[in-house]
Amino acid sequence: MTRFPLAVAAIAATLALSAAPSAAQGSAAPAPPRIRVEGNHFVDPDGHTFVFRGVSSSDPDRLERLGHWNRAYFQAIRSWNANVVRFPVHPSAWRSRGEADYLKLLDQGVEWAREVGLYVIIDWHSIGNLRTELFQNPSYNTTRTETFRFWRAIAEHYAGNPTVAFYELFNEPTTSGGKLGTSSWAYHKATMEELIGVIRAYDPATIPLVAGFDWAYDLTPVREAPISYPGVAYVVHPYPQKRPPPWPEKWEHDFGFVADTYPVVATEIGFMTADEPRASVPTIGDETYGNAIIDYFNRKGISWVAWVFDPVWTPHLIQDWSFTPTRQGRFFRARMMELNR
Repeated sequence: MTRFPLAVAAIAATLALSAAPSAAQGSAAPAPPRIRVEGNHFVDPDGHTFVFRGVSSSDPDRLERLGHWNRAYFQAIRSWNANVVRFPVHPSAWRSRGEADYLKLLDQGVEWAREVGLYVIIDWHSIGNLRTELFQNPSYNTTRTETFRFWRAIAEHYAGNPTVAFYELFNEPTTSGGKLGTSSWAYHKATMEELIGVIRAYDPATIPLVAGFDWAYDLTPVREAPISYPGVAYVVHPYPQKRPPPWPEKWEHDFGFVADTYPVVATEIGFMTADEPRASVPTIGDETYGNAIIDYFNRKGISWVAWVFDPVWTPHLIQDWSFTPTRQGRFFRARMMELNR
Protein backbone atom coordinates (compact mmCIF):
# COMPACT_ATOMS: atom_id res chain seq x y z
CA MET A 1 0.00 0.00 0.00
CA THR A 2 1.23 3.51 -0.80
CA ARG A 3 2.06 5.55 2.28
CA PHE A 4 2.11 9.33 2.59
CA PRO A 5 3.48 10.22 6.03
CA LEU A 6 6.09 12.95 6.42
CA ALA A 7 5.81 14.57 3.01
CA VAL A 8 2.05 14.95 3.16
CA ALA A 9 2.17 16.05 6.78
CA ALA A 10 4.46 18.86 5.70
CA ILE A 11 2.09 19.79 2.88
CA ALA A 12 -0.83 19.88 5.33
CA ALA A 13 1.19 22.09 7.64
CA THR A 14 1.99 24.54 4.88
CA LEU A 15 -1.67 24.63 3.82
CA ALA A 16 -2.62 25.54 7.38
CA LEU A 17 -0.08 28.34 7.26
CA SER A 18 -1.51 29.56 3.96
CA ALA A 19 -4.88 30.17 5.62
CA ALA A 20 -3.36 32.23 8.42
CA PRO A 21 -3.12 36.05 8.40
CA SER A 22 -0.54 37.62 6.10
CA ALA A 23 2.02 38.01 8.88
CA ALA A 24 2.25 34.21 9.06
CA GLN A 25 2.72 33.82 5.31
CA GLY A 26 5.78 34.01 3.07
CA SER A 27 9.07 32.82 4.49
CA ALA A 28 7.37 31.30 7.59
CA ALA A 29 6.23 28.31 5.50
CA PRO A 30 8.73 25.44 5.75
CA ALA A 31 10.44 23.94 2.74
CA PRO A 32 8.88 20.61 1.72
CA PRO A 33 10.75 17.34 2.18
CA ARG A 34 13.16 16.55 -0.63
CA ILE A 35 11.77 13.83 -2.92
CA ARG A 36 14.13 11.37 -4.60
CA VAL A 37 13.93 8.31 -6.84
CA GLU A 38 14.26 4.89 -5.24
CA GLY A 39 13.70 1.98 -7.59
CA ASN A 40 10.43 2.61 -9.41
CA HIS A 41 9.02 5.01 -6.80
CA PHE A 42 9.41 8.53 -5.52
CA VAL A 43 10.21 8.56 -1.82
CA ASP A 44 10.50 11.11 0.98
CA PRO A 45 13.56 11.39 3.26
CA ASP A 46 12.30 8.46 5.39
CA GLY A 47 11.93 6.24 2.33
CA HIS A 48 8.13 6.34 2.27
CA THR A 49 6.52 6.21 -1.17
CA PHE A 50 5.09 9.48 -2.45
CA VAL A 51 2.65 9.70 -5.38
CA PHE A 52 2.19 13.07 -7.12
CA ARG A 53 -1.33 14.04 -8.17
CA GLY A 54 -2.04 17.59 -9.26
CA VAL A 55 -2.71 19.99 -12.12
CA SER A 56 -0.87 21.98 -14.74
CA SER A 57 -1.08 25.75 -14.83
CA SER A 58 -1.15 27.54 -18.15
CA ASP A 59 2.01 29.43 -19.10
CA PRO A 60 3.03 31.76 -16.24
CA ASP A 61 3.64 34.50 -18.83
CA ARG A 62 0.00 34.22 -19.97
CA LEU A 63 -1.31 34.19 -16.41
CA GLU A 64 0.73 37.25 -15.42
CA ARG A 65 -0.47 39.22 -18.47
CA LEU A 66 -4.08 38.36 -17.58
CA GLY A 67 -3.60 39.34 -13.93
CA HIS A 68 -4.05 35.81 -12.54
CA TRP A 69 -0.45 34.87 -11.65
CA ASN A 70 -1.04 35.38 -7.95
CA ARG A 71 -1.32 33.60 -4.65
CA ALA A 72 -5.09 33.12 -5.03
CA TYR A 73 -4.46 30.96 -8.11
CA PHE A 74 -2.21 28.65 -6.09
CA GLN A 75 -4.61 28.58 -3.16
CA ALA A 76 -7.36 27.48 -5.55
CA ILE A 77 -5.19 24.65 -6.88
CA ARG A 78 -4.30 23.53 -3.37
CA SER A 79 -7.98 23.68 -2.34
CA TRP A 80 -8.55 20.84 -4.82
CA ASN A 81 -6.14 18.77 -2.69
CA ALA A 82 -3.43 18.80 -5.36
CA ASN A 83 0.13 18.14 -4.19
CA VAL A 84 1.97 19.28 -7.34
CA VAL A 85 1.63 22.00 -9.98
CA ARG A 86 3.29 22.00 -13.39
CA PHE A 87 4.55 25.21 -15.03
CA PRO A 88 4.61 24.96 -18.87
CA VAL A 89 7.19 27.46 -20.17
CA HIS A 90 6.77 28.12 -23.88
CA PRO A 91 10.03 28.96 -25.68
CA SER A 92 8.37 31.96 -27.38
CA ALA A 93 7.32 33.38 -23.99
CA TRP A 94 10.77 32.73 -22.50
CA ARG A 95 12.38 34.71 -25.35
CA SER A 96 9.78 37.48 -25.39
CA ARG A 97 9.93 38.18 -21.66
CA GLY A 98 13.64 37.52 -21.34
CA GLU A 99 15.49 35.16 -19.02
CA ALA A 100 15.77 37.50 -16.02
CA ASP A 101 12.12 38.57 -16.04
CA TYR A 102 10.84 35.07 -16.67
CA LEU A 103 12.89 33.72 -13.77
CA LYS A 104 11.22 36.35 -11.56
CA LEU A 105 7.82 34.96 -12.64
CA LEU A 106 8.92 31.43 -11.83
CA ASP A 107 10.35 32.55 -8.49
CA GLN A 108 6.96 34.00 -7.56
CA GLY A 109 5.21 30.76 -8.54
CA VAL A 110 7.69 28.55 -6.71
CA GLU A 111 7.31 30.67 -3.58
CA TRP A 112 3.50 30.58 -3.70
CA ALA A 113 3.62 26.85 -4.30
CA ARG A 114 5.89 26.39 -1.28
CA GLU A 115 3.65 28.53 0.90
CA VAL A 116 0.48 26.56 0.15
CA GLY A 117 2.12 23.12 0.08
CA LEU A 118 2.64 22.23 -3.58
CA TYR A 119 5.65 20.72 -5.33
CA VAL A 120 6.58 22.14 -8.75
CA ILE A 121 7.38 20.69 -12.17
CA ILE A 122 9.10 23.10 -14.56
CA ASP A 123 8.33 22.05 -18.14
CA TRP A 124 10.07 23.23 -21.34
CA HIS A 125 6.83 23.34 -23.27
CA SER A 126 7.77 22.64 -26.86
CA ILE A 127 6.16 20.21 -29.30
CA GLY A 128 8.18 18.93 -32.20
CA ASN A 129 11.51 17.61 -33.36
CA LEU A 130 14.70 18.87 -31.72
CA ARG A 131 16.84 17.14 -34.35
CA THR A 132 15.42 19.05 -37.32
CA GLU A 133 14.32 22.02 -35.20
CA LEU A 134 10.88 21.86 -36.76
CA PHE A 135 7.95 22.38 -34.38
CA GLN A 136 4.18 22.18 -34.32
CA ASN A 137 3.55 25.93 -34.23
CA PRO A 138 5.61 29.10 -33.68
CA SER A 139 5.02 29.24 -29.91
CA TYR A 140 7.01 25.99 -29.63
CA ASN A 141 9.91 27.07 -31.87
CA THR A 142 13.26 26.58 -30.18
CA THR A 143 16.73 25.24 -30.90
CA ARG A 144 19.02 22.71 -29.29
CA THR A 145 21.20 25.58 -28.11
CA GLU A 146 18.28 27.48 -26.56
CA THR A 147 17.02 24.28 -24.90
CA PHE A 148 20.43 23.63 -23.33
CA ARG A 149 20.76 27.25 -22.22
CA PHE A 150 17.27 27.20 -20.71
CA TRP A 151 18.05 24.16 -18.59
CA ARG A 152 21.44 25.47 -17.57
CA ALA A 153 19.76 28.67 -16.35
CA ILE A 154 16.99 26.78 -14.54
CA ALA A 155 19.33 24.25 -12.91
CA GLU A 156 21.73 26.92 -11.71
CA HIS A 157 18.88 29.08 -10.40
CA TYR A 158 16.92 26.35 -8.55
CA ALA A 159 19.80 24.17 -7.37
CA GLY A 160 19.04 22.90 -3.87
CA ASN A 161 15.39 24.05 -3.88
CA PRO A 162 13.27 21.02 -2.84
CA THR A 163 9.99 22.66 -3.91
CA VAL A 164 11.10 22.31 -7.54
CA ALA A 165 10.91 18.54 -7.59
CA PHE A 166 11.13 17.95 -11.36
CA TYR A 167 12.60 19.31 -14.57
CA GLU A 168 10.51 18.12 -17.56
CA LEU A 169 13.15 18.33 -20.27
CA PHE A 170 10.98 18.50 -23.41
CA ASN A 171 7.21 18.46 -23.37
CA GLU A 172 6.15 16.44 -26.43
CA PRO A 173 8.71 15.01 -28.84
CA THR A 174 7.15 14.16 -32.18
CA THR A 175 7.93 13.89 -35.87
CA SER A 176 4.20 14.35 -36.64
CA GLY A 177 4.21 11.49 -39.11
CA GLY A 178 7.19 12.89 -40.99
CA LYS A 179 5.87 16.46 -41.27
CA LEU A 180 8.60 17.57 -38.86
CA GLY A 181 11.32 15.39 -40.36
CA THR A 182 12.78 12.24 -38.89
CA SER A 183 14.38 11.34 -35.61
CA SER A 184 15.13 8.28 -33.53
CA TRP A 185 15.06 7.15 -29.93
CA ALA A 186 18.85 6.87 -30.06
CA TYR A 187 19.17 10.55 -31.02
CA HIS A 188 16.55 11.67 -28.50
CA LYS A 189 18.09 9.55 -25.74
CA ALA A 190 21.56 11.00 -26.40
CA THR A 191 20.16 14.55 -26.33
CA MET A 192 18.28 13.97 -23.09
CA GLU A 193 21.34 12.39 -21.48
CA GLU A 194 23.49 15.36 -22.47
CA LEU A 195 20.87 17.70 -20.98
CA ILE A 196 20.83 15.66 -17.78
CA GLY A 197 24.61 15.90 -17.58
CA VAL A 198 24.46 19.70 -17.77
CA ILE A 199 21.64 19.86 -15.21
CA ARG A 200 23.36 17.51 -12.78
CA ALA A 201 26.52 19.63 -12.92
CA TYR A 202 24.51 22.41 -11.27
CA ASP A 203 21.66 20.61 -9.48
CA PRO A 204 22.23 16.91 -8.78
CA ALA A 205 19.12 16.44 -6.62
CA THR A 206 16.18 17.53 -8.79
CA ILE A 207 14.59 14.73 -10.85
CA PRO A 208 14.72 14.93 -14.68
CA LEU A 209 11.60 13.81 -16.54
CA VAL A 210 12.04 12.29 -20.01
CA ALA A 211 9.19 11.84 -22.51
CA GLY A 212 8.95 9.48 -25.45
CA PHE A 213 7.79 10.06 -29.03
CA ASP A 214 4.22 10.24 -30.35
CA TRP A 215 3.57 13.47 -28.44
CA ALA A 216 4.98 12.00 -25.20
CA TYR A 217 3.02 8.77 -25.38
CA ASP A 218 5.26 5.98 -26.68
CA LEU A 219 7.81 4.69 -24.17
CA THR A 220 8.32 1.29 -25.81
CA PRO A 221 12.03 2.00 -26.63
CA VAL A 222 12.76 2.23 -22.90
CA ARG A 223 12.40 -1.53 -22.72
CA GLU A 224 15.69 -2.01 -24.60
CA ALA A 225 17.42 1.37 -24.21
CA PRO A 226 16.59 3.28 -21.01
CA ILE A 227 18.20 6.60 -20.14
CA SER A 228 21.74 5.90 -18.90
CA TYR A 229 21.44 7.94 -15.71
CA PRO A 230 20.10 6.94 -12.31
CA GLY A 231 17.39 8.96 -10.58
CA VAL A 232 15.40 9.69 -13.75
CA ALA A 233 11.64 9.35 -14.29
CA TYR A 234 9.66 8.99 -17.51
CA VAL A 235 6.76 11.04 -18.89
CA VAL A 236 3.59 9.96 -20.66
CA HIS A 237 0.59 11.95 -21.96
CA PRO A 238 -2.10 9.26 -22.42
CA TYR A 239 -5.10 11.27 -23.64
CA PRO A 240 -8.24 9.21 -24.38
CA GLN A 241 -7.91 9.10 -28.17
CA LYS A 242 -4.25 8.07 -28.25
CA ARG A 243 -5.53 4.50 -28.46
CA PRO A 244 -9.08 3.09 -28.81
CA PRO A 245 -10.66 1.30 -25.83
CA PRO A 246 -10.34 -1.05 -24.12
CA TRP A 247 -7.28 0.81 -22.87
CA PRO A 248 -5.41 -0.99 -20.07
CA GLU A 249 -3.77 -3.65 -22.23
CA LYS A 250 -2.63 -1.00 -24.72
CA TRP A 251 -1.40 1.31 -21.95
CA GLU A 252 0.58 -1.56 -20.47
CA HIS A 253 2.29 -2.21 -23.79
CA ASP A 254 2.93 1.42 -24.71
CA PHE A 255 4.14 2.86 -21.40
CA GLY A 256 2.85 1.06 -18.32
CA PHE A 257 5.55 -1.61 -18.27
CA VAL A 258 8.11 1.15 -17.57
CA ALA A 259 6.52 1.73 -14.15
CA ASP A 260 7.63 -1.75 -13.10
CA THR A 261 11.25 -0.55 -13.19
CA TYR A 262 11.29 3.26 -13.15
CA PRO A 263 8.99 6.01 -11.85
CA VAL A 264 6.48 7.32 -14.39
CA VAL A 265 4.60 10.64 -14.31
CA ALA A 266 1.66 11.35 -16.61
CA THR A 267 2.34 15.09 -16.77
CA GLU A 268 -0.77 15.63 -18.93
CA ILE A 269 -4.08 13.82 -18.81
CA GLY A 270 -7.59 15.11 -19.38
CA PHE A 271 -10.82 14.82 -21.34
CA MET A 272 -13.64 16.81 -22.89
CA THR A 273 -16.91 15.62 -24.36
CA ALA A 274 -17.36 16.24 -28.08
CA ASP A 275 -20.08 18.86 -27.52
CA GLU A 276 -17.92 21.10 -25.32
CA PRO A 277 -16.48 24.26 -26.92
CA ARG A 278 -13.02 23.80 -28.48
CA ALA A 279 -13.03 20.04 -27.94
CA SER A 280 -10.47 18.38 -30.19
CA VAL A 281 -8.51 15.20 -30.84
CA PRO A 282 -6.94 13.50 -28.88
CA THR A 283 -8.80 14.69 -25.76
CA ILE A 284 -12.42 13.76 -26.51
CA GLY A 285 -13.69 11.42 -23.83
CA ASP A 286 -15.59 11.28 -20.56
CA GLU A 287 -15.49 9.77 -17.07
CA THR A 288 -15.23 6.28 -18.54
CA TYR A 289 -11.72 7.21 -19.64
CA GLY A 290 -11.13 9.18 -16.43
CA ASN A 291 -11.92 6.26 -14.15
CA ALA A 292 -10.01 3.81 -16.33
CA ILE A 293 -6.83 5.89 -16.40
CA ILE A 294 -6.85 6.76 -12.68
CA ASP A 295 -7.57 3.17 -11.68
CA TYR A 296 -4.72 2.03 -13.95
CA PHE A 297 -2.36 4.59 -12.42
CA ASN A 298 -3.34 3.46 -8.94
CA ARG A 299 -2.48 -0.14 -9.78
CA LYS A 300 0.86 0.85 -11.30
CA GLY A 301 1.87 3.56 -8.82
CA ILE A 302 2.00 6.19 -11.59
CA SER A 303 1.86 9.88 -10.64
CA TRP A 304 -0.31 12.25 -12.68
CA VAL A 305 -1.04 15.87 -13.53
CA ALA A 306 -4.36 16.98 -15.05
CA TRP A 307 -4.31 19.54 -17.88
CA VAL A 308 -5.10 22.50 -17.52
CA PHE A 309 -6.05 24.97 -14.74
CA ASP A 310 -7.27 27.64 -17.17
CA PRO A 311 -10.75 28.49 -18.51
CA VAL A 312 -9.63 28.92 -22.14
CA TRP A 313 -6.87 26.41 -22.86
CA THR A 314 -8.28 22.92 -23.31
CA PRO A 315 -9.13 20.45 -21.97
CA HIS A 316 -9.79 23.01 -19.27
CA LEU A 317 -10.32 22.19 -15.59
CA ILE A 318 -12.04 25.48 -14.71
CA GLN A 319 -14.85 27.48 -16.37
CA ASP A 320 -13.87 30.94 -15.18
CA TRP A 321 -11.46 32.89 -13.00
CA SER A 322 -13.65 32.16 -9.99
CA PHE A 323 -12.21 28.63 -10.44
CA THR A 324 -15.58 26.96 -11.06
CA PRO A 325 -14.72 23.40 -12.11
CA THR A 326 -15.67 22.03 -15.51
CA ARG A 327 -16.95 18.49 -15.92
CA GLN A 328 -13.42 17.07 -15.99
CA GLY A 329 -12.45 19.53 -13.26
CA ARG A 330 -15.09 18.04 -10.97
CA PHE A 331 -13.82 14.57 -11.78
CA PHE A 332 -10.12 15.22 -11.10
CA ARG A 333 -10.85 17.33 -8.03
CA ALA A 334 -12.88 14.45 -6.57
CA ARG A 335 -10.10 11.94 -7.29
CA MET A 336 -7.46 14.17 -5.66
CA MET A 337 -9.71 14.64 -2.64
CA GLU A 338 -10.03 10.87 -2.41
CA LEU A 339 -6.43 9.84 -3.10
CA ASN A 340 -4.12 12.58 -1.76
CA ARG A 341 -4.12 11.99 1.98
